[in-house]
Amino acid sequence: MRTLKGYHVEWNLGCPGGWEYQRMAQERGKLCWNRVKKISATEIELTFDHPFLNPVPRFLDMLLRVHQTRFPREKPFVLLVAEEETLDKVTENINLVEYLNRMEGVKAALTCPEELEKRGDYVTYRGQKVTAVFLDIKNDVLLQIGTKHTIEPLLTGIRKGIVVNPRGMEPIGAKAIFEVVTGELSTLLSPSTVNHTPWTRLFHPRSTTGPDGELIPDLVEWVRDHWEEIILKPVYGYSGKGIFVGPQREFRDEDIQTTLEGEPYIVQSFIPKGLWAEEYPWLDIQGEGIILKQWQTDFRCLINDTGLIGFLARFGGIPTNVGAGGGNQSVAILKTEIPVKEAVRRINEAIIGLGYSTAMEIQKEVDKKGLELGHTYLQGPTPTTLRPRIITQNHLISLQEYSANLWGDLVKLEKMWQEGKLDHVVQMGKGEVEIARMQPWGGSPALIASDGLFSFGAHLQDG
Repeated sequence: MRTLKGYHVEWNLGCPGGWEYQRMAQERGKLCWNRVKKISATEIELTFDHPFLNPVPRFLDMLLRVHQTRFPREKPFVLLVAEEETLDKVTENINLVEYLNRMEGVKAALTCPEELEKRGDYVTYRGQKVTAVFLDIKNDVLLQIGTKHTIEPLLTGIRKGIVVNPRGMEPIGAKAIFEVVTGELSTLLSPSTVNHTPWTRLFHPRSTTGPDGELIPDLVEWVRDHWEEIILKPVYGYSGKGIFVGPQREFRDEDIQTTLEGEPYIVQSFIPKGLWAEEYPWLDIQGEGIILKQWQTDFRCLINDTGLIGFLARFGGIPTNVGAGGGNQSVAILKTEIPVKEAVRRINEAIIGLGYSTAMEIQKEVDKKGLELGHTYLQGPTPTTLRPRIITQNHLISLQEYSANLWGDLVKLEKMWQEGKLDHVVQMGKGEVEIARMQPWGGSPALIASDGLFSFGAHLQDG
């Protein structure tokens, strides 16, 4: 694990995504690099085509293996089930169904829970029996839909075990799970999982232990005194909503009071920005020049029962997700035998050396490609960088080891939750618990996402 520095900050076990967006980012990144390399004559060699850089084939294979397990003598009919208002908006869901329908003997459709029907013990859609479902809806949202429409057909599919991801996985995605990983269960889990987990505690008036094992008599007062070192997050939040980043927040006492009065929060060690930041050539439109701009990066590992299957690389501020003003960038594997930091320096110099007009021309080509691919957000192409995120073959080996260890640890944690041993850190409504218990996971085929703030050697030295 020596080549992998940094921390995971969130696990998504309910309905992780990003598999298709990275494929599109790779196409755009490869187009950009081919243009840069041809014009600049740089001798750096990169590849954008490693199987891990396109998670889609392994994801499709997993869905068909779920079908094969339940209905080995029947032709697969795979449904991707999502909220009704997203059906014509989420590109990767639309594309996934298209990929499946291109496969010989396979049928697939994209729909919402309201459109499903039940025939005996089977789930049907437009009269046809469904053999596998990928559910892009969290359990709490599913219950909300159930207040207006029947969700019994989908619940039937959950009970029969044809739904991916198994609903029993979702409780282990609760952010407060990190408390036991960095506390009472640290000796029962793999060192890589524990070492890559930032210190985390449920935030409320209490005594606990700190990042270095020290006694904290009053956690709230400790947070006041260590405001520059922490971040506060909603336990069940998403897309960066409701986050208070201590080093960036001016009104400490007001923020603390807000977290104590509403939904449950966690406090987590703030990972130094310099560890997960890199400099990228960036077009200064107003000044008509190219500058080196610091961006924060994150690196989502997509993992299933076969191991690591791919990545999603993002950049932005804090948080880095596209909805908060960030973007999606390509990943390239360094083939030239030089350190990553040196390769990044040379590539940055090569791109800046192109000059503003040439770099702008390439950017326009890359953005046009984004529109063609559907790699878009709101009304335009998803922002991307002129330089890819650079990793090495050794990083891939470390990421595979990390992913295998994490998968095994999450299976252990799910078993503990099923036994009632994690109720103090997993706070769910009765209805969500009932759905989760309908379909235990136990390591069966599924997709998990671990969002990492990692350095691969090009991080900035300042914190």
